[in-house]
Amino acid sequence: MPHIAVVGSGPSGVYTAQGLLRQDRVPDVRVDVVDRLPCPYGLVRYGVAPDHEKIKSLQNNLRSILEDERVRFLGGVEIGPALPPAKLLELYDAVVYCVGAAADRRLGVPGEDLPGSWSATDFVAWYSAHPDAFDGGFVRGVRTAVAIGVGNVAVDVTRMLARGAPELLPTDMPRAALDTLAASEVRDVHMVGRRGPSQARFTTKELRELGGLPDTEVVVDARELALDPAYEDPSGLPGAQRRNVEVLRGWATSSPGPATRRRIHLRFYLRPVEVLAEGGRVGGVRFERTRPDGHGGVVGTGEFEEIGAELLLRSVGYRGVPLEGLPFDERSGTVPHTAGRVLRGARVAPGEYVAGWIKRGPTGVIGTNRPCAKETVGSLLDDAHIFVADEPARDPLGGLVAAGARPVEWDGWRAIERAEAELGRGLGRGPVKIPDWEGLLSAARGS
Repeated sequence: MPHIAVVGSGPSGVYTAQGLLRQDRVPDVRVDVVDRLPCPYGLVRYGVAPDHEKIKSLQNNLRSILEDERVRFLGGVEIGPALPPAKLLELYDAVVYCVGAAADRRLGVPGEDLPGSWSATDFVAWYSAHPDAFDGGFVRGVRTAVAIGVGNVAVDVTRMLARGAPELLPTDMPRAALDTLAASEVRDVHMVGRRGPSQARFTTKELRELGGLPDTEVVVDARELALDPAYEDPSGLPGAQRRNVEVLRGWATSSPGPATRRRIHLRFYLRPVEVLAEGGRVGGVRFERTRPDGHGGVVGTGEFEEIGAELLLRSVGYRGVPLEGLPFDERSGTVPHTAGRVLRGARVAPGEYVAGWIKRGPTGVIGTNRPCAKETVGSLLDDAHIFVADEPARDPLGGLVAAGARPVEWDGWRAIERAEAELGRGLGRGPVKIPDWEGLLSAARGS
């Protein structure tokens, strides 16, 4: 009965567990899904915007896999000095690391570390109640914000800055974040990309949502759009890019409506060159105008523009973080591998595998993790004759506890869910997330 550890309970980890359950090449496989957090689902719980209920409902699909009798969820278990990968491999027949890409890429410009300059991930973690998050006073005293990036995360943070309390009240957003955003004085949000609209990475559905926000105007400059070679005739673009250009063109050519409380400015062909200071904190961002270079990139024009703002959110991509005891490629931000098999130097490391962003980099959507996990599971099954022991396996749980872990099992997670439902009832809302480690572990231990 081979016992496999999957480290990470986000989509890539759960899809890996699903692949192991649905195969018939190696019988009687058992899977422990191990996570540093006491709660499962990874970015589906802590990265999807709280007003995106349809995407968040994916948790129900992931739940059905984690509730399988052959799967055990072990939250609150951190792989690190006390429990390094070598020790984990002693306890399990094989280990699949699905730890994502937890760091943010930087802009690399002067002033980037001024107070008031944050990664979008910091902001998302705060309003999503991640237990590692902290209240950085993101919107206090802010009337104008700049979000740099034109992917779905940039759209999410832009939308959340423009949301009002009535739209946020039905969500599971923690009370402190909800109260802070409800009292926000943000009036203008600039979402800025260094390239053109046909190269933006947001989905059309996310883009259109900006136009449906109450009391909010979307402002698009047709002159910026016209710099894109595909602006006049987007018919040759792939579907999503074509639809994006068409939506943006519609906003750019529409007549101004009545005055609104908030404005979202969608800007293109502007490259940040400096974060400007005022009073010791962010006071604006200086951009260089760019233009297409004819090869899919952009070049600077030597023309500059400044946008005044008290808040900067950087959303220019994610990057994997080294896990002590595993090899790591600093250039790509991934664990070196071949078809999911971890490489130590030029040699395959028996029994160690990767899937998800730590394997391929932060690319694709949630569904992209399915084929990625399938490839890794295929490699693991091909290798099973090497690492599956002949003698009866011992339950690894004792070894985890001996290493200092206090795992939160599925009953503990269900207790957290009940506590969040009770918290919401007390506030006259649906379930509301518990935002801190102490609260989560207290609820889990109460089970």
